[in-house]
Amino acid sequence: MKLAFLYAGQGSQHAGMGRDLYEDFPAFRAVLEQAAAAVDFDIQEVMFTDAAGVLNETQYTQPCMTAFACGVTAVLRQAGIVPDYAAGLSLGEYSALACAGVFDVQTAVSLTAFRGKAMAAAAAGRPCGMTAVLGLDAPTLQACCDAAADAGVVQICNYNCPGQLVIGGDTAAVDKAAAAALTAGAKRCLPLKVSGAFHTALMHPAGDALREKFASVSFSQMQMPVLFNCLGHEKSENDSIAALLEKQVQSGVQWESTLHRLAELGVDTAIEIGPGKVLTGFVKKTVGSAISCYPVETSAQLQQLLRIRKGA
Repeated sequence: MKLAFLYAGQGSQHAGMGRDLYEDFPAFRAVLEQAAAAVDFDIQEVMFTDAAGVLNETQYTQPCMTAFACGVTAVLRQAGIVPDYAAGLSLGEYSALACAGVFDVQTAVSLTAFRGKAMAAAAAGRPCGMTAVLGLDAPTLQACCDAAADAGVVQICNYNCPGQLVIGGDTAAVDKAAAAALTAGAKRCLPLKVSGAFHTALMHPAGDALREKFASVSFSQMQMPVLFNCLGHEKSENDSIAALLEKQVQSGVQWESTLHRLAELGVDTAIEIGPGKVLTGFVKKTVGSAISCYPVETSAQLQQLLRIRKGA
C-alpha cells in the first residue's frame, strides 16, 4: 500500500475550523501556537470565531489554512502515519512542502501570509474573478477563452478533474468566455467567491514578489516526493522549488494530471487534509476506485482515521 497526503486549497475555509482539533490534540495545539508567532493577527480567533469576517480574504485565508494543515500533519506524524507522496491544490502545495520537510511550520505560515498579501495586492483595483466551468473539455474551453481575449485576460487556471475546469482573469473576459462555454455545451458556469484571478497572468506581480521573498528563504531537502501543480508530477533534479512556486501562482494548476500520476505511482490510499472534502470528490471523478480517499477535517474524523490505521 502507498499513501498520499492531499492538501486542500482556498475555498473550504470556515469559522470554527480546527477548534475541536485544538482542544483534543496537543500536537495540533502546538502547531497553532507556532503559527501564531509567524503572523501579525490573532490566527486562533480568525480560525475559530472570525468575528471581523476576514477569513475569506486571501491574506488571512492562506496562513489559516496552512496552520490547519500543518497541525493535522503533526497529529498524523505523531501517530506514525507518514505519506509516500504529498501534493496540494494551489495554496495546499505549501503544506505539502512542509510535510516533506522543505519548510518548518513558521516558514510555511509566514510564506503563505506573504503570498496572500502579494496576491491581494496584484488583484487590487482591477475587476477580476474566477468561474468554474462544468461539463466541457479543455480544448473547447480554451477556444472560448481565445474568442474572449478581446475583452481582457482570461485563461484556464485549474484543471481539477474530468468535467470541471476553472477560468480566471478580467471580469469582462471571464464572463464572455463563460457565455461562450455555455453555448459550446457546458452544463453550468459557476462564479467563485474569490478575491482575485489566481493562477492567471494577472498574478504576475505576485510571482515577482515571491521570487524576491524566496531569495531570503531556506529551502530544505525534500524528505519525500512532492507532485507540483504547474507540472502535474514530481520535479526533476534541475527544477528549483522556488521557481516552481513562482510559476505556480500565475499559471494553471494541473490537478487532474497530478491524480493520474499518483495512481501510476501505485498510490491506493489518500488522506485529504482539509477543511472540506473537495479533493476527495476530485479523486473519485479522476481515478475512480483506484485511490481510496479519506477527508480529515474534524476531531471525530481524525480519531476514526487513527483507529482504522492502527488496526491496518
